[in-house]
Amino acid sequence: MKNTFYIAVFCFLLLSLASCKSDVDANKDGQINKQEKVSITAKDILGNPDYLAISYGGYRTKDRANQPTIQQLKEDLKLLHAMGIRILRTYNVQPELPHAANVLEAIHQLKNEDESFEMYVMLGAWIDCLNAWTDKTPNHYIESEQNKVEIERAVQLANKYPEIVKVIAVGNEAMVNWAASYYVQPNVILKWVDHLQKLKENNKLSKDLWITSSDDFSSWGGGAESYKTKELDSLIRAVDYVSMHTYPYHNTHYNSDFWTVPELDIVFTKKQIVDKFMIRALDFAKNQYKNVSAYVKSIDSTKSIHIGETGWATISNGHYGFNGSRATDEYKQGLYYKNMRKWTNANGISCFYFEAFDEQWKDAKNENGSENHFGLFTIKGEAKYPIWNLVDKGIFSDLKRDGNLIKKTYEGNLDSLFVTVNLPNTDYKK
Repeated sequence: MKNTFYIAVFCFLLLSLASCKSDVDANKDGQINKQEKVSITAKDILGNPDYLAISYGGYRTKDRANQPTIQQLKEDLKLLHAMGIRILRTYNVQPELPHAANVLEAIHQLKNEDESFEMYVMLGAWIDCLNAWTDKTPNHYIESEQNKVEIERAVQLANKYPEIVKVIAVGNEAMVNWAASYYVQPNVILKWVDHLQKLKENNKLSKDLWITSSDDFSSWGGGAESYKTKELDSLIRAVDYVSMHTYPYHNTHYNSDFWTVPELDIVFTKKQIVDKFMIRALDFAKNQYKNVSAYVKSIDSTKSIHIGETGWATISNGHYGFNGSRATDEYKQGLYYKNMRKWTNANGISCFYFEAFDEQWKDAKNENGSENHFGLFTIKGEAKYPIWNLVDKGIFSDLKRDGNLIKKTYEGNLDSLFVTVNLPNTDYKK
């Protein structure tokens, strides 16, 4: 009887091992299991065209006090996942604005509901100077006391959701001088980047978590000489990669040489002229990237540079509308989006395109202000021209936003859209 018992146990163990081997083989040939998903790092996904990136805010109303629900966030995430988006960028972790924490929880729930759902986050920690956003004069040489607790909250979330948070960005456009309400000096950003790097060294954060700061191209040495300081050089060495912003759209007003219509161009059709100008817009962004890269590599040749923000608005009653540079419409947005994706994907550059959905709170008192209209989707979930082709492919067929089916703007009629397209303009009072 003993021999029979031992034989039975031995057979059971063999069957168990065979079963485990079968599971391992299935994982190698099929879906990545949960343990393997955790092992995916920023190094694996940044610059990888299979992991498209986008900036995301799920706000539906003009007041951020009206936080989107977890269910609403999950609806948005499913739409983005269907597009091939795999990395989101968020901007702050302030307790009165729990959007980022809720996004992480929504992703966590979706992953539990469907093992094939894959989404990661570049988590932003907002950085301010003393007296930022108050009636007092901002002191750009002293930081806000709130920065410390903002960083602490980011650390807590990164540790709570290590399978999702792959990057922490210290500040958003927090070093560029035109951010007059709140910018700080590079040594403030450096202080918190060093702090986070030390937490990694002491096993209080994942060693695979990457730390950066996301800022205007000029802040990374791609512009004026005044930005090229010893503190910036130290920051370049301290971050795991550089996240730079580039906005040809805004430069159609502020730096418009590339937006001027040469005399020879007047012999072409409107479409031909606009198509040529959007290539110039891409070249403008490429040149800013080139300038940042040249400076960063001169300080630390090992650093990679990715695009933390770039985008194109579709409505404007200001500098970029009919009475301004006339840069604004969905056709130009579509060309910019597709050209930017093609270039960055081909060159191993992650592009956190700005942005996924229109957000009304950004310029709440001005409905047609450009800041409200950078999304690839409208508030109601209509797909703008850049992603009409995805609607045609049927990838949104079972998905909705706030009860609305995903349909094309302009009912998908390009002729109707093109009526809204205006030739570039620089001949106006600035």
